[in-house]
Amino acid sequence: MTDRDTSAGIPARVRLGWLSGELSARPGEPTRPRPAPGEHRLGQAEHRPAPGENRLGEADGAPVLYVPDGLPDGPVALVVLLHGATSNPERALPYLREQARGYRFPLLVPKSRDRTWDVVRTGFGPDVAALDQLLAAVFEEIAVDPERVAIAGFSDGASYALSVGLINGDLFPRILAFSPGFVLPGQRRGRPEVFVSHGVHDQVLPVDQCGRRIVADLRRDGYSVDYREFDGGHQVVPRLACAAAEQLVSGIV
Repeated sequence: MTDRDTSAGIPARVRLGWLSGELSARPGEPTRPRPAPGEHRLGQAEHRPAPGENRLGEADGAPVLYVPDGLPDGPVALVVLLHGATSNPERALPYLREQARGYRFPLLVPKSRDRTWDVVRTGFGPDVAALDQLLAAVFEEIAVDPERVAIAGFSDGASYALSVGLINGDLFPRILAFSPGFVLPGQRRGRPEVFVSHGVHDQVLPVDQCGRRIVADLRRDGYSVDYREFDGGHQVVPRLACAAAEQLVSGIV
């Protein structure tokens, strides 16, 4: 196999990395103007599906980049927010939109290719590829502080954020997981700081089998985890979302 697949213009090593959950995009010097404030639906031009995969539409199935008003000059924090199973970016965006507005960081909300993220069904692949290309496009337009990049998610999105975030800990210094269910194994890099919240009355992903077990395993493996339980069910609690966002922008966990 050659280093570059000339038909797709994507290095073969990058495509192979996607199968292990590895992302190649990294923050750098932007080459295009910063997007205007507002919600930007990222359509077909912004990322290229692999052969045989369905293209995302332009409506609620499209990834969203939210750019708040008053974004500071220079490098800023960035959060990648992953939706839960059967959901989409439109429904997930409100989980952290107010925090993005208040703390002034862009929010990238991808869309899974199927009803949930690839690794939950078959293994890493198409969703990692799409996320990598979305990140590359964002890094071309926005100067991002490498020390303040986070991957976040709710439910299946939280499980995927933990799985992808730990594999790509050199890209994501912080992982924000709201009501996760599991963590997939993989070759881990870096030592990201982890924020986890879970409701003690969660009937979808019970706290004993999910949140508490995940946190215990992470701490056993030497990760620093800020764990917050709350008196509620399967949900993102705004005050905990605010706490997670505040830690991201301040660089303190």
